[in-house]
Amino acid sequence: MPANLSAIAPALLDWYDANARSLPWRAPPGTPAPDPYRVWLSEVMLQQTQVATVRPYFEKFVARWPDFASLAAAEDAELMAAWAGLGYYARARNLLACARAVANEHGGMLPDTEEGLRALPGLGAYTAAAIAAIAFGRRAVVVDANVERVVARLFALPQPLPAGRPAIRTATESITPDARAGDFAQAMMDLGSGICTPRTPRCLLCPVRTECDGFATGHPEAFPRKAPRREKPQRHGTLFWLEHDARVLLVRRPAKGLLGGMRALPTGPWAETPPGMAEAPVDADWQVMGAVAHGFTHFRLSCTVAAATLPAHMPAPDGEWWPIDSLDEAGMPTVFVRAQRLMEGLR
Repeated sequence: MPANLSAIAPALLDWYDANARSLPWRAPPGTPAPDPYRVWLSEVMLQQTQVATVRPYFEKFVARWPDFASLAAAEDAELMAAWAGLGYYARARNLLACARAVANEHGGMLPDTEEGLRALPGLGAYTAAAIAAIAFGRRAVVVDANVERVVARLFALPQPLPAGRPAIRTATESITPDARAGDFAQAMMDLGSGICTPRTPRCLLCPVRTECDGFATGHPEAFPRKAPRREKPQRHGTLFWLEHDARVLLVRRPAKGLLGGMRALPTGPWAETPPGMAEAPVDADWQVMGAVAHGFTHFRLSCTVAAATLPAHMPAPDGEWWPIDSLDEAGMPTVFVRAQRLMEGLR
């Protein structure tokens, strides 16, 4: 354990005052807290997604939907299309559900406590703590991946992740100040992002290195320790590109489940063995054009891309016939966009 726990927060906050990142959802150090809507939106978008990816999405969202009321009124399909490319699409469904709950049940105002925030759709322990601290100045223990790494190194915690997370939370609790809890949380995030990086920490620039047990070992990059990763299972599928009159058939995926509610190319099941053409939307002269791959959280996916033209005598199947030249506007998930790019490359 660091010898002087009480020195950590003041040193880190002094560093943050001079080095805080300028981000569109933040208020500069020492200024009034930012709009809770912007804090909430950014925190949901930043779950398992990097700042550089989130920034343009955030700016487009707040320009289009500047508050809870406007977002709550958005059509599901409109929201899902705007989210396309950010991944983890359950977040988008929860985002809309949360906006509607805030607009309809809380007068358009977020609850200002962790307990109240946790009761909203899609807000887990981390997100509720981050919003409570950053938007409302509540003392809250905020632990994201960056904070996890910083604290594991500060305390040289030996237990591998994920089993070591309770110890990391306890250690974070011990250094979280009563005042400026939001700035402290963001300072920890910035330190982890720019200084205390995963592979090559820049310890000589760190404002708390004199208190860091990991630095004292000479091998801070060894923390946090991680249990061996399990290999993700491999699944296979077929994506069907059916053309008619310069348009391609899109379908809406079921509301519940993976990529729920998104526009997509027709596809059969994603299974352990390649499924072939049995799930094709029509009986046509399907030709294999290539393959695409994508990694999901719990499995890897490899898909054959098969293409055909709708036979002249056959009625059009149910779905949307989307103009091929404007397919980028359909808001398809990444794996289907990769199939689109494959087909564009063959034209």
